[in-house]
Amino acid sequence: MPNTVPSLPVFLRLLDRPVLVAGAGHVASRRVERLLAAGARVTVVAPAAQTRIREWADAGRLTWHARAAVAADVDGQLLVFAITDDGDTNAMLAKASAARNVLLQRADDAAGSDFLVPAVVQRDALQIAISSDGHAPTLARILRTRLDAWIPRAYGDLARLAGEFRDRVKTRLPRQARARFWLRVLDGPIAEKVFSGRMTEARVDLDDALSHPEAGLPTRGEVYLVGGGPGDPDLLTSRALRLMQRADVVLHDSLIAPAILEMANPDAERIHVGKRAARHTLPQEDINALMVRLAGEGKRVLRLKGGDPFVFGRGGEEIAQLAEAGIAFQVVPGITAASGCAAYAGIPLTHRDYAQSVTFVTGHLKAGELELPWGQLAQPGQTVVFFMAVKSLPIICEKLRAHGLAADWPAALVIEGTTVRQRLIVGSLTDLPARVASAVVQGPALLIVGEVVRLNETLGWFRPDSNTDTQA
Repeated sequence: MPNTVPSLPVFLRLLDRPVLVAGAGHVASRRVERLLAAGARVTVVAPAAQTRIREWADAGRLTWHARAAVAADVDGQLLVFAITDDGDTNAMLAKASAARNVLLQRADDAAGSDFLVPAVVQRDALQIAISSDGHAPTLARILRTRLDAWIPRAYGDLARLAGEFRDRVKTRLPRQARARFWLRVLDGPIAEKVFSGRMTEARVDLDDALSHPEAGLPTRGEVYLVGGGPGDPDLLTSRALRLMQRADVVLHDSLIAPAILEMANPDAERIHVGKRAARHTLPQEDINALMVRLAGEGKRVLRLKGGDPFVFGRGGEEIAQLAEAGIAFQVVPGITAASGCAAYAGIPLTHRDYAQSVTFVTGHLKAGELELPWGQLAQPGQTVVFFMAVKSLPIICEKLRAHGLAADWPAALVIEGTTVRQRLIVGSLTDLPARVASAVVQGPALLIVGEVVRLNETLGWFRPDSNTDTQA
């Protein structure tokens, strides 16, 4: 059983320090690779060795003794890794190491080891070690994989930038001012430039801040225009999540799923600026002005939108206002409701046999009318996706039939797509309006028209509660 006393996490500097590895299989090869990267003087003892270990030995990067390990091999070593397939050999090395006060790690016995090797996420000089203290090493590896996917590579660049300026900061700033300075560097506009790949600009800004420490770091805010996707939090991009957790203020729409909103910085002020059909909490002009004002106060403003900001999200209008006011901004695309809801409904938007193109249009009524190029939309061989189409559904179906589509042309309404509340109402241009009228439709909905809708019968994979009403 693993030791009940917790281990002490440490990072060892092994440059030119002697380390013994007994064994030369796959696990040993991974250990040796990391030891060589740390600059250790590695000695491998094993009757046979993997190709990589032999190549390292031939290149003079390590010493390999092609024989079984003996107790004397432990002499003079700083660390010992017992990674052989023979338990008796590993036990002998453990006894020899204990007699010489040398720390040992046994691959076959976590409780009998003096130290454990953590799973590591590495970003240049930045290393994140994960250990279960021997209780669940597989879990530690799973977490390592998750963190490796989530943590941006640019954190390594940020750590390297800090290393470049560390001595200068010590020279220019008193001890009591350094922590605050670094906090504002590593979690502020300079860091955002690093994450955006503008390393040269970040270096210039940091140099300016140190050259004029009395002026402090820039406090002008920034706006993050982030697409929250169609509803499933798992569909957020890692960049979206990172910026959501850095925001000082969150301006969010009505269509943002509560589970996604909860992932934003819990300390951030939340302001609902939601829009639904005929119900606007704030006019668009007021939202634009609010973003400019908050960012001008030095705040990091998250403008969180459902779907993608540039697909019927008026994101272009918002960043135009920001650009005119000289406010820095970033745009993070989201999975648009069209692709997200269609995928979760098992309706491919394009298909070689049924749809060679796809068109996104708005179904939003203006003064009770819907002015669209109906002749172009009522064509076979394509899929048409209507946003904001619940109220205009009868008009859409009537117009498409009037312009040549068959009465039994397939259509489907996806309600609260990608969430556990997803519902799907499937029918035709003739009967879908009546089917929807007899149902209670709440939450965002998307209309998909085209022969690909029929594929849902065989391709539908996401049915949280079998909430599918299909044509009789």
